Amino acid sequence: MSNAFCKVGAASGLVLASLMSLSAHAGGDSIGAVYTMSNAAEGNSVLVFDRDLGGKLTPAGEFDTGGLGTGTGLGNQGAVIIDPANRWLFIVNAGSDDISVFAVGEDGLTLVDREHSGGERPISLTYSGNLLYVLNAGGAVGTADSITGFTVGADGVLTPIPGSTQSLSDANTGPAQISFNADGDVLVVTEKATNLILTFTVDSNGVAGPANIHVSSGTTPFGFAIGKRDQVIVSEAAGGAPDQSSASSYQLGEDGSLAAISSSVGTTETAACWAIVSNDGRFTYTTNTGSGSISGYSIDFDGSLTLLDADGRTGNTGKDTGPLDMALSNDGRNLYTLNGRSDTIGVFRVKDKGGLASLNSHIDVPASANGLAVR
Repeated sequence: MSNAFCKVGAASGLVLASLMSLSAHAGGDSIGAVYTMSNAAEGNSVLVFDRDLGGKLTPAGEFDTGGLGTGTGLGNQGAVIIDPANRWLFIVNAGSDDISVFAVGEDGLTLVDREHSGGERPISLTYSGNLLYVLNAGGAVGTADSITGFTVGADGVLTPIPGSTQSLSDANTGPAQISFNADGDVLVVTEKATNLILTFTVDSNGVAGPANIHVSSGTTPFGFAIGKRDQVIVSEAAGGAPDQSSASSYQLGEDGSLAAISSSVGTTETAACWAIVSNDGRFTYTTNTGSGSISGYSIDFDGSLTLLDADGRTGNTGKDTGPLDMALSNDGRNLYTLNGRSDTIGVFRVKDKGGLASLNSHIDVPASANGLAVR
């Protein structure tokens, strides 16, 4: 697939002996954990890192998903997610076309289910209430890209929702992410190759309707986050053109409508691919894979975006780091980045006015690692 500028990382052997020798839970002063997945073609696994009050990470175990990764970049956001109550961790296995569910416990993770994704090459997940939806990026040329829904039982077991599978705008659309809105009644999907953003309304039975198709304000819409008042913030990678990436904001309606608020506000950086919104909804950030940086924006009450720093560099992950996914701690104090060129997880402290201060604490992950979630 194209858009290699946001698919940093290549297949490699999984050098994790030091992780595997660790206990499943480091204990001590840990207040939570950060999760990523190996995405290894020979067997996918979840890598767990305990985090302390200051945000620093300590390796705390590796857990087999029972499925397969691809060993290569997925061009996605949302491969690893955790439910708001921190009970269930959901993982895509893009190489075996299925989803793994782990129960989250004080002593680590317990695999409770693994189900077919309802399509080929699952790359992104979203959860709301007892509903889980997956974005399938398709396999062979001509295979439809699609979404499929599941209910999540009290035991974590997934049950496919009849009639929930819906096609995207075409085959080979280069989909990147799926996410529910706050109320769990609308889904949003970005398509990189078509420059489209799709919305799907979801009924009371959890069944998604056909796609509503919207043209993106900027080229290569990639990652996004839904903030306060159903404002959708989308990163735009601009086909990887140097210093041309941007972010746009939209108002999402209950009927699946999507109205532009701020259109393509430039980052001044290259390949803005992943996006998150701060816990209080005041700021949004994009990782700029081609520039080794993070761009921050303030979000006005009406959803308008204003770049925090004139040079677009609110945070620096470092030269040749290739930042990919991001995740925020529950208290909003720390931002974590998955760096695809340096094969590390970086840690930042979030300042009062949205600035980012690097803690210079990088921890190694496999070259094929994908996805990031925090509890």
